[in-house]
Amino acid sequence: MSKELKILVGTVTGNAELVAEEMQYTLQDDHGWSVEVLSMDGMTAADLTPGCPYLVVTSTYGVGDLPDNAQDFFDDIKATKPDLSWLRYGVYSLGDSVYSGSFCYGGLHFDTLFTELGATRIGAVGRHDASEDDLAEDCGVAWVVPWSELA
Repeated sequence: MSKELKILVGTVTGNAELVAEEMQYTLQDDHGWSVEVLSMDGMTAADLTPGCPYLVVTSTYGVGDLPDNAQDFFDDIKATKPDLSWLRYGVYSLGDSVYSGSFCYGGLHFDTLFTELGATRIGAVGRHDASEDDLAEDCGVAWVVPWSELA
């Protein structure tokens, strides 16, 4: 079985992109995966294609909002409502528990939408807490290695 993965990145400051890149390097260099990191800028629902699992790595902005570069992609999926029953995915969300009412909602928005459209989540949603956890990229790598074994 081919070990391919696409990581979709939603970010404001670049932190989620750094996490995704560290995940990519670790999975490729140490675990034999072929990983493509894609910014959500300009993506549409049609860009989701069968063939491999997807991993959404996104920050949370404002009060539980998606980063600007992820919002149009999310809105297009929500509007077109594609059948995603073929999609196997994971979510790693970055947030800050100081905002307890909206902690990691960026990733949770994608999780809810994908599930509503028939997709199957692999494993639990990963969460990085800027107030309590170590560096986001270190925590992301520690999370993605066991996640990749489920994928």
